[in-house]
Amino acid sequence: MTCSSCAGRIEKALGKLPGVSSEVNLALNSAHVTFDRDQTSVSKLADTIRSAGYSVADESRSFDIDGMTCANCALRVEKALSKLPGVTEASVNFALERADIHTLPGQVGDADVIAAVEKAGYHAVSRGKSGQENGQDPADQKNSDKSLWWLAASIVLTAPLVAQMIWMYLGVDFYLSPWVELALATPVQFLIGWRFYRGAWMALRNASANMDVLVALGTSAAYFLSLYNMIVAGHDGQTHLYFEASAAIITLILAGKIMEERAKRGASAAIRELMALRPRRARKLDETKGEIEIDIAQLVIGDTVRVLPGERVPVDGKVSAGESELDESLITGETRPIARVAGDMVVGGAVNGTGRLDVEVTAIGEDTTLSRIIRLVEHAQTGKAPVQKLVDKVSGIFVPVVVLIALVTFGGWLLFGATMEVSIVAAVSVLVIACPCALGLATPTALVAGTGAAAKSGILIRNFDALEQAHNVDTVIFDKTGTLTEGKPTVRDIKPAEGTDEAELLRMAAAVQAASEHPLARAIVNAARKQEIKIPDITDFSSKTGAGVQAKVEDHNVVIGNEAMLADLGIGLPDGDLGSQIADYEGRGQTVILVAIDGRFAGFITLEDRIRASAKQAIADLKARGINSIMLSGDGEDVASYVAEQLGLEEGRGRIRPQDKAREVEKLRKAGRHVAMVGDGINDAPALAAADVGIAMGGGTDVAMETAGITLMRSDPALVEGAIDVSIATRRKIAQNLFWAFGYNVIGVPLAAFGILSPAIAGAAMALSSVSVVSNSLLLRGWKVRGEKP
Repeated sequence: MTCSSCAGRIEKALGKLPGVSSEVNLALNSAHVTFDRDQTSVSKLADTIRSAGYSVADESRSFDIDGMTCANCALRVEKALSKLPGVTEASVNFALERADIHTLPGQVGDADVIAAVEKAGYHAVSRGKSGQENGQDPADQKNSDKSLWWLAASIVLTAPLVAQMIWMYLGVDFYLSPWVELALATPVQFLIGWRFYRGAWMALRNASANMDVLVALGTSAAYFLSLYNMIVAGHDGQTHLYFEASAAIITLILAGKIMEERAKRGASAAIRELMALRPRRARKLDETKGEIEIDIAQLVIGDTVRVLPGERVPVDGKVSAGESELDESLITGETRPIARVAGDMVVGGAVNGTGRLDVEVTAIGEDTTLSRIIRLVEHAQTGKAPVQKLVDKVSGIFVPVVVLIALVTFGGWLLFGATMEVSIVAAVSVLVIACPCALGLATPTALVAGTGAAAKSGILIRNFDALEQAHNVDTVIFDKTGTLTEGKPTVRDIKPAEGTDEAELLRMAAAVQAASEHPLARAIVNAARKQEIKIPDITDFSSKTGAGVQAKVEDHNVVIGNEAMLADLGIGLPDGDLGSQIADYEGRGQTVILVAIDGRFAGFITLEDRIRASAKQAIADLKARGINSIMLSGDGEDVASYVAEQLGLEEGRGRIRPQDKAREVEKLRKAGRHVAMVGDGINDAPALAAADVGIAMGGGTDVAMETAGITLMRSDPALVEGAIDVSIATRRKIAQNLFWAFGYNVIGVPLAAFGILSPAIAGAAMALSSVSVVSNSLLLRGWKVRGEKP
């Protein structure tokens, strides 16, 4: 809010809601709202304020959810969390078994969230409180081991029942006693299968329905029909018992859920691998105690830690002593070890090579590069694709529709003269073959696997919108410096005019440039230092943006800049041989810096920013996909044209300011192009934000991660095509999964209704459907950037 009219505007907007009264305080930037919960909600209030053009401060929290068995469970938890006062948004990811909520500050505590989840029939734990620090949850392993024991017991009890059925089909005249069948099936039904009854009761108690309802209904019908035939009807029961069907269904579905859980953990393996990179201890160098081992949480910025060969770097920092090679592959995707010496920056989680390093701590805890990467990947993986919202709606009505179809199947068979027994068996088949789980897992598992594989290759996808848009890109705009070139210009030639020697020209130029932080200035200063030239002090320094700088050096007036600056100061420009050399250097893509001393042209210095080794092939690969590549640079037109020609770009334009890049992006978008902007994430921030897809390159800076939808963790133009490729691959997997999930149910339910599938086979199909979807998503884990070794 900027004025009292803003406060009035918000009050007016809120006043239109039923049962709402409000007072907006401009000085405190706050609104005091009284409302009737039966008529509106906190999320509606927040949405109204946002619609009025303002924002509502919120805080986000994450929780691990245990006990969900299908997509309907996730929807129920989401619904329960959304009802909490103060919750503005809730999202539950079934594949990750995780809930993410946004709340108004101070309105909702962890205990409130956990209580709401418990009331819905599930269990919640705030993230970070159950062994998550190193990427492993002991509770998960314990539950997995417990499930395996239950499955083993179920197999042992079910095997004789199934074997009897197989013997019958093979013509072997051997039958178990009905009482033996009852003894084998009962513990499977009510002890091992209790989880399905419990889940069904929780769902029905909350006026919902899930997979557990279908399994409980189907297996109970088969079990109690068999019990009726055995006891009440007085048969010997050998051909009229379905204990093997109820037991086999529970066993197969339990096996399917275990395989599904393992597959889901495989899909999210990238996050756990990143979490496992976090060391828990560090060797701190103490002035009095020497080298001491402490917990990582005790480090503060400015401390020095020692990293021995083979150890992981505990925190982000700067090497203060030593040299080595670091393996940063799991952080940046770079497969080759990177040399690090004193003064170089290192990232936490990298593996030290054969040397010993002393590292000054520059970032700790959640501020480290690794922590930011983990947050970024988690944020992307917990997002929902637009198609997922449709799937959620379908899943919400799926179970009631299946129950209705089962009732119609039962009535239809009776109507056409079938026995009660045959009708019940057909209805049971319908109940146990329908699978809402496959629908719920189709999108999130592909998203988790795709973003995880991308992260391992050094491509960080911030949200699903970026993934959604990347496959549409038909035009890529590249910044030049630091993107297509290395961003580290070096002095190539020093050409003094008559009456000035080379060393004196470099000395004077370096003296003036030492006061500037521009990359070209640093290159000139570094060249002087390499030649061990003593750089004198200066006075009266001044600069002219985009033109050059000037200062007084040892009573000499020194001007460094372009032709326009020298002309403005009345300094004659070179002609003859020097003039033609300048034109020749600029034509070869080198930057020419002109130097004048005491009003007379003294010579020029050329600098070159080398083109990245992979840039030309990257442009060629994009062109092969039918994607146009354009370069926008702040350098001169000659330099831009030369670089564009060398790389085979469709267009290369120079003298483009950062704000002009954003206008060029908008112009192309208005022309109907789908634009990706690739830059360093700092001076290109306006253009990154304006593009359909912003791709920040190399460095993983805060600005890059916050501005761009995609961040490339190493400065390799080849990763741009990789980002587009993983977007296409992930969307393809989502489409395949949804086709399989919908197709399975569309085909399987009618087959069961017409009596073509027995209950046991239907149960096996149900168990395998989810496994098939998750396994298909797991194939994305093998995705690599083109040209990378698997």
